[in-house]
Amino acid sequence: MLAVPGTKPKPYLSVVRAGNPGKRPVKEGAKFAPTALVEPRWTDYFPSQRRAEARARKTCSALWKRTAPVLERSAGLVEAQQEVLIDYCITWARIQMGERELSMQGPIVTTERGQVKNGWVTILNQYRAHFRSLIGELGLSPSAATRLDGGGGDDGDEEGVLD
Repeated sequence: MLAVPGTKPKPYLSVVRAGNPGKRPVKEGAKFAPTALVEPRWTDYFPSQRRAEARARKTCSALWKRTAPVLERSAGLVEAQQEVLIDYCITWARIQMGERELSMQGPIVTTERGQVKNGWVTILNQYRAHFRSLIGELGLSPSAATRLDGGGGDDGDEEGVLD
């Protein structure tokens, strides 16, 4: 299936919360039973006992605890959809891991072929591109949040959910 060009449609719950002044028909999309998000076992994704992996598990858990409740309330995210949130947490932890390595090794490293660009530079660029797409998918950047909540208008519902 090919992607449809144009602006991504807003999630149904966001349209309902923001109102529909144009009275355009709104597709509800797939209906999921309201279920709570369940934090995964981060050891499944970072099984090693190395310090870097333990730090990544802690980073994922902290980000999950900050983000999951907001997405449940604001976007109606349910357990059946939580894989994108898991990927968001893992990607952020990997970016943090890579930044630490890059800070310790530097952007240029010496190998048997001489001085070359540190591999983490390329890897981090790829993780950041993926992270930006996840932010847009979840509505977590200021511009993505504006698209999700109808332009920042105050509808009096759940004050400061995305703040």
